[in-house]
Amino acid sequence: MVAEVSEEKIKKAYEAVELAKKSGKIKKGVNEVTKIVEKGIAKLVLIAGDTSPKEVIMHLTPLCKEKNIILVEVPSREELGAAAGLSVPTAAVAVVKEGEAKTIISSLAK
Repeated sequence: MVAEVSEEKIKKAYEAVELAKKSGKIKKGVNEVTKIVEKGIAKLVLIAGDTSPKEVIMHLTPLCKEKNIILVEVPSREELGAAAGLSVPTAAVAVVKEGEAKTIISSLAK
């Protein structure tokens, strides 16, 4: 179970994805994100709370914990997709190279 996330933390997470998309590297979609997390190279993972069925993303929480990767649950697949620059909703996004999002990501780690 992911802890209750503050509105501010969600905004920062979206901002990190948007910055990393421009200046770093992100992966979109549950399968891509899972591969990156398993390799231990994701810096930040966002999962959408409105994903249905929940089983699609359930494995990411313990996996991120095991690999010591920051995980933020955001409320909406639509917003997550938009932050990642997609025209479709997505259940998961991972930041692989932070680029300009480095400071935001390190503040999320606290």
